[in-house]
Amino acid sequence: MSDQKQDNYMQGVVMIILSAFCFACMNVMVRLAGDIPSIQKSFFRNLVAAGFAGVILWRAHVPLQVEKKARMSLAVRCVFGTIGILCNFYAVDHLLVADASILNKLSPFFAIIFSYLLLKESITLFQAICVGTAFAGCLFVVKPGFENTALFPAIIGVCGGLGAGVAYTMVRRLGSMGVRGPVIVFYFSLSSCLIVTPWIAFHFSPMSFGQILTLLGAGLCAAGGQFSITKAYTYAPARKISIYDYSQIIFATVLGYVIFGEVPDRYSIVGYILIVAASLVMFLYNRRAEKAEKDRQGENA
Repeated sequence: MSDQKQDNYMQGVVMIILSAFCFACMNVMVRLAGDIPSIQKSFFRNLVAAGFAGVILWRAHVPLQVEKKARMSLAVRCVFGTIGILCNFYAVDHLLVADASILNKLSPFFAIIFSYLLLKESITLFQAICVGTAFAGCLFVVKPGFENTALFPAIIGVCGGLGAGVAYTMVRRLGSMGVRGPVIVFYFSLSSCLIVTPWIAFHFSPMSFGQILTLLGAGLCAAGGQFSITKAYTYAPARKISIYDYSQIIFATVLGYVIFGEVPDRYSIVGYILIVAASLVMFLYNRRAEKAEKDRQGENA
């Protein structure tokens, strides 16, 4: 690897770890905001993100018009992305921060499934085994059983990962159609605010000044995470650095312990290991497959 490529790779790793830290801080601030409906929390989170994306588009003179063929995919991304955020915030409010974070990290595995169902991309046996392993880990975190009082929030957390998985599948499709990332972020954040506005209008819960600041802080962290991960992928492709995104689980566990005194039980820890291991193996498998494909192309050249 050349010095320039090595520098870009390291900068990409730093930026994706920074993104993971920002998203972990976002989840902590969502919890610190206190007894406020999750829908209301998501409104403030997306309001800040929409503002940031709007300023970036305005300064770069990027048009907001989206081609007709991409509008349905953008709408699906917005709806399922909103579902993903609402479910994630609900899970954060009712589970350990680390548990909620790892369940949201099931989204890449859901993306594989929906890429097959919606984009007709093939799934290899190896990918299927990795997906199965990840969902086995999910069961350790969810701990299904009628005696488990956290079962419902855990299932909601899984639904959050599913919603994010569909949303990321649509982002993949939109990218192939030439729709720029900041445009997707802007429309998603703005539409998420608009979707929940009727609920906010009739069920608004009064907030203290401290709670408003905390939710604005959550929005800033979310924006920082979003743009850090976008920057990371300008330095290096996802296939080379995406595994570092799971550092969010480490940050979430540490912050949950320091701030809330949360300690994951042994079943959750086994679940974390299975999900992260499945992601690591998938990461290494994809890199090996890419290298083999390049070697074949070199031989045929």
